[in-house]
Amino acid sequence: MRLWRSVVGKLWVTILLLVSFVLFILTILLLEFFQNYHVGVVEKELTHTAEKVARVIENHNDLTLGMELGKEIIDEPVNIIISLDQNQSLYSQDSTVFQKKIHHYISKDNKLQSVKSKEITVKKEVELSKESSNRYENVIVVGTPLHINGEDGAVYLYQSLGVIKDTTRQTTKLILLAAGIAIILTTIFAFFLSTRITAPLRKMREAAFEVAKGKFDTKVPILTKDEIGELATGFNQMGRQLKFHINALSQEKEQLSSILSSMADGVITFNRDGTILITNPPADRFLQHWYYEQSEEGEEAIPTTVRELLQSVVVTEMEQTDELSLQGRSYVVIVSPLYNNNTIRGAVAVVRDMTEERRLDKLRKDFIANVSHELRTPISMLQGYSEAIVDDIAGSEEEKKEIARIIYDESLRMGRLVNDLLDLARMEAGHITLNKDVIGVVPFTERVTNKFIGLAKEKKVSIYFESDVELNKEIFIDPDRIEQVLTNLIDNALRHTPTGGEVTVSLKEKKGGFLFHVRDTGSGIPEEDLPFVFERFYKADKARTRGKSGTGLGLAIAKNIIESHKGHIQVQSKVDQGTTFTFFLPI
Repeated sequence: MRLWRSVVGKLWVTILLLVSFVLFILTILLLEFFQNYHVGVVEKELTHTAEKVARVIENHNDLTLGMELGKEIIDEPVNIIISLDQNQSLYSQDSTVFQKKIHHYISKDNKLQSVKSKEITVKKEVELSKESSNRYENVIVVGTPLHINGEDGAVYLYQSLGVIKDTTRQTTKLILLAAGIAIILTTIFAFFLSTRITAPLRKMREAAFEVAKGKFDTKVPILTKDEIGELATGFNQMGRQLKFHINALSQEKEQLSSILSSMADGVITFNRDGTILITNPPADRFLQHWYYEQSEEGEEAIPTTVRELLQSVVVTEMEQTDELSLQGRSYVVIVSPLYNNNTIRGAVAVVRDMTEERRLDKLRKDFIANVSHELRTPISMLQGYSEAIVDDIAGSEEEKKEIARIIYDESLRMGRLVNDLLDLARMEAGHITLNKDVIGVVPFTERVTNKFIGLAKEKKVSIYFESDVELNKEIFIDPDRIEQVLTNLIDNALRHTPTGGEVTVSLKEKKGGFLFHVRDTGSGIPEEDLPFVFERFYKADKARTRGKSGTGLGLAIAKNIIESHKGHIQVQSKVDQGTTFTFFLPI
């Protein structure tokens, strides 16, 4: 069945049917031609012979001589009958019964009886039955008029058509044999021609399937220079062009994908109905936050705010912007229309994470508020005590000295606050200058710790120094800046450790550097406030409220100093159990 569905089978069958039809018509025409030709030749010969016999008889007026001559010039299987006035007949070379049947047919045929003049010659095919056989035999009868001794008659010659039919059958066999051979040869030729024509087509079909699989390097061999060869050339050129365009599209797609993937903002492409088409990693994180916030019954694929913006863009054909918060992060969503010719086919949403900007904005506002708060108290005190001096409220010299001392302390406090702010600003701007030197890490740490022994005794707090580091170990640091960090941490620990508590400063060696620990047994810091302890003016915890001399910038400065030494600092604390500050300095 597959052969008949192929081009080879269809072409083969078409050529075979066409040639077979032509051969069939040609065979029928040839058979008819040969049959008529043989009969015509026999009729012509019989007519010519009958006329010769009739002329001899008429010239000699002798029937016997005519019969003798007829016997001489007529050979088997031709027979002669001479009839005069339809009542006398002579015959030769045949049985009497069969000759009489021929004469009977002649006498009964009106056309043959109408032979009266020499200008008319008649011929007739009749069908007779022989005595010795049950089969019928066709004979051809030819007559010519005869006039002798004043009587009218006719000379009839007849011959069996069996010989002609035998010749026709042989001719038919030869024609059919030739037709069969022609059909066989045509079949072979048609199959060969179909194969030659369709072989390149099959190769093109295979190549087309390979190209459909993405193998654009597939080439069709060019076997001929005809139309099929040109088709193969065109196919190969098409493959090259497809490969070129596909590569160009792939490069553009990869470029677009790389651009989308590397973008800091999230990008989401929508259909008009809100179906998500394309997203990039930041957009995926945004959607994951949305899915996480949804309840189990929620069926929204995108946030309600984004859906409303999308619907507004489709209606107004204008860019829309809004803000929303997810998982504690702030996002700005900008939705713009996507056009297909003159119609909107969807929209593209740019999701920008504004958390850091909002945090910095909040820090700026908090910074202004905190600085204002920190400066307001000393300025108010300076103003109040200055007015007391101006109004001469202090009556004694001791009261005036006390007021002057308070004004002096508050001015020092304001100076420290301003200096700390300037130092922090320089550090955050990257303008900090480190005067590094190689020092012994153990003696340095122990010396800074021993500075606070007197203050610890006043507050009735025990202070210890621990170290498992060899005494000859050295480190390359800025000793003044690191001493500033240790001083701030130890001072905070002593300030927030109650009477009878302990403060421990420990030093440990770690791969690539040293770990410094400042641990106290004070009130601790709540867990929710731990991420903010290194921010400027941090004072969320009442237990950690600075003393009067504090500026609230010490931990922020300490963090910047440690990070400028390529180290890191962290804090661990539990309420009512104590706090541990740890910082690492690389060698």
